[in-house]
Amino acid sequence: MSVAGPSSSGSSEKIMEFKDRLAILRAKRTEAKALNKSEVLEEDRIKNLPKNHTLKQQRLQKELEEEQLKQRMKEEGADYDRERLLTVGADDAERWERKKRKKNPDVGFSSYEDATFRQYNRLSKGIKMDNDRYEREKQVMGEEAFYASRGTINIGLHKDTPDDIENMVQDLEKQVAKRDKYSRRRMYDDDNDINYINERNMKFNKKLERFYGAYTEEIKQNLERGTAV
Repeated sequence: MSVAGPSSSGSSEKIMEFKDRLAILRAKRTEAKALNKSEVLEEDRIKNLPKNHTLKQQRLQKELEEEQLKQRMKEEGADYDRERLLTVGADDAERWERKKRKKNPDVGFSSYEDATFRQYNRLSKGIKMDNDRYEREKQVMGEEAFYASRGTINIGLHKDTPDDIENMVQDLEKQVAKRDKYSRRRMYDDDNDINYINERNMKFNKKLERFYGAYTEEIKQNLERGTAV
Protein backbone atom coordinates (compact mmCIF):
# COMPACT_ATOMS: atom_id res chain seq x y z
CA MET A 1 0.00 0.00 0.00
CA SER A 2 1.49 3.37 -1.12
CA VAL A 3 1.30 6.52 0.99
CA ALA A 4 1.00 10.01 -0.60
CA GLY A 5 4.06 12.10 0.00
CA PRO A 6 4.32 15.75 1.03
CA SER A 7 4.45 16.87 -2.61
CA SER A 8 1.08 15.23 -3.35
CA SER A 9 -0.56 16.93 -0.33
CA GLY A 10 0.85 20.34 -1.29
CA SER A 11 -0.41 19.95 -4.84
CA SER A 12 -3.96 19.19 -3.61
CA GLU A 13 -3.95 22.26 -1.37
CA LYS A 14 -2.87 24.44 -4.30
CA ILE A 15 -5.66 23.02 -6.45
CA MET A 16 -8.24 23.73 -3.75
CA GLU A 17 -6.89 27.25 -3.27
CA PHE A 18 -7.04 27.82 -7.02
CA LYS A 19 -10.66 26.61 -7.13
CA ASP A 20 -11.64 28.91 -4.23
CA ARG A 21 -10.03 31.90 -5.93
CA LEU A 22 -11.74 30.98 -9.20
CA ALA A 23 -15.13 30.75 -7.44
CA ILE A 24 -14.57 34.20 -5.85
CA LEU A 25 -13.64 35.71 -9.22
CA ARG A 26 -16.71 34.19 -10.86
CA ALA A 27 -18.94 35.57 -8.09
CA LYS A 28 -17.40 39.03 -8.50
CA ARG A 29 -17.86 38.83 -12.27
CA THR A 30 -21.54 37.90 -11.84
CA GLU A 31 -22.03 40.76 -9.38
CA ALA A 32 -20.29 43.22 -11.71
CA LYS A 33 -22.49 42.12 -14.64
CA ALA A 34 -25.63 42.58 -12.55
CA LEU A 35 -24.52 46.04 -11.38
CA ASN A 36 -23.58 47.06 -14.90
CA LYS A 37 -26.96 45.92 -16.24
CA SER A 38 -28.85 47.83 -13.54
CA GLU A 39 -26.80 50.97 -14.24
CA VAL A 40 -27.50 50.70 -17.97
CA LEU A 41 -31.23 50.28 -17.33
CA GLU A 42 -31.21 53.26 -14.95
CA GLU A 43 -29.36 55.44 -17.47
CA ASP A 44 -31.84 54.44 -20.17
CA ARG A 45 -34.78 55.24 -17.87
CA ILE A 46 -33.36 58.68 -17.03
CA LYS A 47 -32.64 59.32 -20.70
CA ASN A 48 -36.28 58.63 -21.64
CA LEU A 49 -37.68 60.95 -18.96
CA PRO A 50 -39.18 64.24 -20.16
CA LYS A 51 -37.01 67.33 -19.81
CA ASN A 52 -39.16 68.83 -17.07
CA HIS A 53 -39.35 65.62 -15.02
CA THR A 54 -36.84 66.79 -12.39
CA LEU A 55 -38.50 70.19 -12.04
CA LYS A 56 -41.89 68.53 -11.74
CA GLN A 57 -40.69 66.20 -8.98
CA GLN A 58 -39.04 69.07 -7.12
CA ARG A 59 -42.20 71.17 -7.37
CA LEU A 60 -44.41 68.30 -6.15
CA GLN A 61 -42.03 67.58 -3.28
CA LYS A 62 -41.95 71.25 -2.31
CA GLU A 63 -45.74 71.50 -2.40
CA LEU A 64 -46.01 68.36 -0.28
CA GLU A 65 -43.56 69.71 2.31
CA GLU A 66 -45.40 73.06 2.43
CA GLU A 67 -48.76 71.34 2.93
CA GLN A 68 -47.33 69.14 5.68
CA LEU A 69 -45.79 72.18 7.40
CA LYS A 70 -49.04 74.11 7.06
CA GLN A 71 -51.04 71.22 8.56
CA ARG A 72 -48.58 70.81 11.44
CA MET A 73 -48.61 74.52 12.26
CA LYS A 74 -52.39 74.57 12.06
CA GLU A 75 -52.54 71.77 14.64
CA GLU A 76 -50.12 73.69 16.85
CA GLY A 77 -52.22 76.86 16.55
CA ALA A 78 -49.51 78.87 14.76
CA ASP A 79 -49.97 81.24 11.82
CA TYR A 80 -48.36 79.64 8.77
CA ASP A 81 -48.29 82.79 6.60
CA ARG A 82 -46.69 84.86 9.36
CA GLU A 83 -44.03 82.26 10.12
CA ARG A 84 -43.29 81.81 6.44
CA LEU A 85 -42.75 85.54 5.93
CA LEU A 86 -40.24 85.54 8.79
CA THR A 87 -38.05 83.10 6.88
CA VAL A 88 -38.19 84.93 3.54
CA GLY A 89 -34.99 86.71 2.55
CA ALA A 90 -34.83 90.27 1.25
CA ASP A 91 -33.90 89.14 -2.26
CA ASP A 92 -36.85 86.74 -2.48
CA ALA A 93 -39.25 89.38 -1.15
CA GLU A 94 -38.03 91.93 -3.68
CA ARG A 95 -38.39 89.41 -6.50
CA TRP A 96 -41.96 88.63 -5.45
CA GLU A 97 -42.82 92.33 -5.35
CA ARG A 98 -41.44 92.83 -8.85
CA LYS A 99 -43.62 89.99 -10.10
CA LYS A 100 -46.68 91.55 -8.49
CA ARG A 101 -45.97 94.93 -10.08
CA LYS A 102 -45.79 93.45 -13.55
CA LYS A 103 -49.00 94.14 -15.43
CA ASN A 104 -48.43 91.37 -17.95
CA PRO A 105 -46.11 88.61 -16.70
CA ASP A 106 -46.71 86.60 -19.87
CA VAL A 107 -43.40 86.52 -21.75
CA GLY A 108 -45.05 85.28 -24.93
CA PHE A 109 -44.40 82.21 -27.03
CA SER A 110 -40.88 80.78 -26.88
CA SER A 111 -41.35 77.08 -27.67
CA TYR A 112 -44.12 74.49 -27.70
CA GLU A 113 -42.58 72.77 -24.68
CA ASP A 114 -42.56 75.99 -22.62
CA ALA A 115 -46.09 76.81 -23.75
CA THR A 116 -47.29 73.37 -22.67
CA PHE A 117 -45.54 73.70 -19.31
CA ARG A 118 -47.09 77.15 -18.73
CA GLN A 119 -50.52 75.79 -19.66
CA TYR A 120 -50.04 72.93 -17.20
CA ASN A 121 -49.05 75.32 -14.40
CA ARG A 122 -52.01 77.58 -15.17
CA LEU A 123 -54.51 74.71 -15.11
CA SER A 124 -53.05 73.01 -12.03
CA LYS A 125 -52.82 76.21 -9.99
CA GLY A 126 -56.36 75.88 -8.68
CA ILE A 127 -56.07 72.19 -7.77
CA LYS A 128 -56.00 71.59 -4.02
CA MET A 129 -53.35 69.23 -2.68
CA ASP A 130 -54.64 66.08 -0.93
CA ASN A 131 -51.69 64.65 0.99
CA ASP A 132 -53.46 61.48 2.11
CA ARG A 133 -54.60 60.60 -1.39
CA TYR A 134 -51.17 61.50 -2.80
CA GLU A 135 -49.33 59.12 -0.46
CA ARG A 136 -51.98 56.40 -0.84
CA GLU A 137 -51.80 56.36 -4.64
CA LYS A 138 -48.02 56.54 -4.52
CA GLN A 139 -47.87 53.40 -2.38
CA VAL A 140 -50.39 51.53 -4.53
CA MET A 141 -48.84 52.42 -7.89
CA GLY A 142 -45.18 52.45 -6.89
CA GLU A 143 -42.77 55.31 -7.60
CA GLU A 144 -41.87 54.12 -11.10
CA ALA A 145 -45.51 54.12 -12.24
CA PHE A 146 -46.50 57.11 -10.11
CA TYR A 147 -43.79 59.33 -11.64
CA ALA A 148 -44.62 58.19 -15.16
CA SER A 149 -42.29 58.76 -18.09
CA ARG A 150 -42.58 58.04 -21.79
CA GLY A 151 -41.66 54.39 -21.26
CA THR A 152 -44.01 53.80 -18.33
CA ILE A 153 -47.25 51.87 -18.78
CA ASN A 154 -49.71 52.52 -15.95
CA ILE A 155 -53.04 52.04 -17.72
CA GLY A 156 -55.78 51.24 -15.23
CA LEU A 157 -53.70 51.98 -12.12
CA HIS A 158 -55.12 55.46 -11.60
CA LYS A 159 -58.86 55.93 -11.10
CA ASP A 160 -60.53 59.33 -11.31
CA THR A 161 -63.18 60.09 -8.72
CA PRO A 162 -66.53 61.69 -9.65
CA ASP A 163 -65.27 64.94 -8.10
CA ASP A 164 -62.23 64.86 -10.40
CA ILE A 165 -64.45 64.43 -13.45
CA GLU A 166 -66.77 67.22 -12.30
CA ASN A 167 -63.80 69.57 -11.76
CA MET A 168 -62.50 68.77 -15.23
CA VAL A 169 -65.90 69.50 -16.80
CA GLN A 170 -66.14 72.82 -14.96
CA ASP A 171 -62.64 73.79 -16.04
CA LEU A 172 -63.39 72.97 -19.68
CA GLU A 173 -66.57 75.03 -19.52
CA LYS A 174 -64.58 77.97 -18.15
CA GLN A 175 -62.09 77.68 -21.01
CA VAL A 176 -64.88 77.60 -23.59
CA ALA A 177 -66.57 80.61 -22.00
CA LYS A 178 -63.29 82.50 -21.98
CA ARG A 179 -62.63 81.78 -25.66
CA ASP A 180 -66.14 82.93 -26.59
CA LYS A 181 -65.36 86.41 -25.21
CA TYR A 182 -62.73 86.99 -27.85
CA SER A 183 -63.61 87.48 -31.50
CA ARG A 184 -61.30 86.37 -34.23
CA ARG A 185 -59.35 89.19 -35.84
CA ARG A 186 -60.43 89.92 -39.37
CA MET A 187 -57.77 88.95 -41.87
CA TYR A 188 -58.98 91.35 -44.59
CA ASP A 189 -59.77 95.06 -44.40
CA ASP A 190 -62.54 96.03 -46.79
CA ASP A 191 -61.42 99.69 -46.77
CA ASN A 192 -57.97 98.92 -48.16
CA ASP A 193 -57.22 98.53 -51.85
CA ILE A 194 -57.31 94.98 -53.13
CA ASN A 195 -53.92 94.44 -54.78
CA TYR A 196 -53.58 90.69 -54.26
CA ILE A 197 -55.07 87.50 -55.67
CA ASN A 198 -54.72 85.23 -52.62
CA GLU A 199 -53.49 85.24 -49.02
CA ARG A 200 -49.92 84.37 -49.94
CA ASN A 201 -49.79 87.21 -52.47
CA MET A 202 -51.25 89.58 -49.86
CA LYS A 203 -48.46 88.78 -47.38
CA PHE A 204 -45.84 89.18 -50.10
CA ASN A 205 -47.23 92.59 -51.12
CA LYS A 206 -47.21 93.74 -47.48
CA LYS A 207 -43.57 92.73 -47.18
CA LEU A 208 -42.69 94.64 -50.35
CA GLU A 209 -44.56 97.68 -49.06
CA ARG A 210 -42.73 97.56 -45.76
CA PHE A 211 -39.27 97.54 -47.36
CA TYR A 212 -39.76 99.49 -50.61
CA GLY A 213 -42.95 101.51 -50.12
CA ALA A 214 -41.11 104.77 -49.43
CA TYR A 215 -39.24 104.48 -52.75
CA THR A 216 -42.15 103.42 -54.96
CA GLU A 217 -44.86 105.79 -53.66
CA GLU A 218 -44.34 108.36 -56.45
CA ILE A 219 -44.35 105.67 -59.17
CA LYS A 220 -47.59 104.23 -57.83
CA GLN A 221 -49.26 107.66 -57.80
CA ASN A 222 -48.18 108.34 -61.38
CA LEU A 223 -49.53 104.98 -62.49
CA GLU A 224 -52.87 105.71 -60.79
CA ARG A 225 -53.08 109.19 -62.44
CA GLY A 226 -51.95 107.83 -65.81
CA THR A 227 -49.00 110.26 -65.99
CA ALA A 228 -46.24 107.67 -65.74
CA VAL A 229 -43.65 107.85 -68.54
